[in-house]
Amino acid sequence: MGRLEFGETWVYESIVTALPGIDVSRPFAIGLQLVLFQVGITLIWWVYDFPTETLLAGTAAVVVATLGSVEMLRISDLVRSERLPDAYQRLLFGSSIEVVLAVLAFIALVTYLFTAGTPETPSLVDRLFGTEPPVVAVYLTLLVLWDVCYRIGTAWWAAVVALWRSVRYRFDEGTARVLRRADLEVVGFATAQLVLVPFVRDQTVIVAVIVGHVVAVWLVAGLSAVLVTTRAEVDEATDTGVNATARE
Repeated sequence: MGRLEFGETWVYESIVTALPGIDVSRPFAIGLQLVLFQVGITLIWWVYDFPTETLLAGTAAVVVATLGSVEMLRISDLVRSERLPDAYQRLLFGSSIEVVLAVLAFIALVTYLFTAGTPETPSLVDRLFGTEPPVVAVYLTLLVLWDVCYRIGTAWWAAVVALWRSVRYRFDEGTARVLRRADLEVVGFATAQLVLVPFVRDQTVIVAVIVGHVVAVWLVAGLSAVLVTTRAEVDEATDTGVNATARE
């Protein structure tokens, strides 16, 4: 990965570049993430003879986390390819709000997983791992779930900051086109999370949260894409000089 200044990257991007003496390509980092998680989940499923649904649910979570990594890098590349206001890039990359959102989502998820369920309706943990889940299975599950929650927090924050950017600034047509694509990548980023719904179909609260989050991102990022396009068109129609990259 290319070296970037801390405070100008998402936490995900900073972790690898912070390790001394290590400089790996993006495809390698993403492939390593996918392989390590998937191998770990498959081994646990095989060793403990869990039901097939456990393997499929774990694989779905790994796929969502990996797609999240790909989308985060695509979005950051698009944003960094243009001359954009410092305030926008600081909010998007340097505020670490996505981590705060991820922590809140993760704590809420763990609380629900270990408190929900009745003798008549077993919890998701009981259904996938039995009433006495092995420690190693719980550890890996929480690690993967954290990765998923981080991606969810990032998608939401990217959508909110994009809407703020599109309301506050106007861009020339070329820049607006790139930003519109970035906004649509955020929409795709969130949509991928719907892969998890079939595996939590009997958990009404989790289904409502996932679907509600995705719909909210669609609305916010979609509105941002519309605004950044229409405001650029109005800006060009009324501009009498050379278009600035961004104007308040």
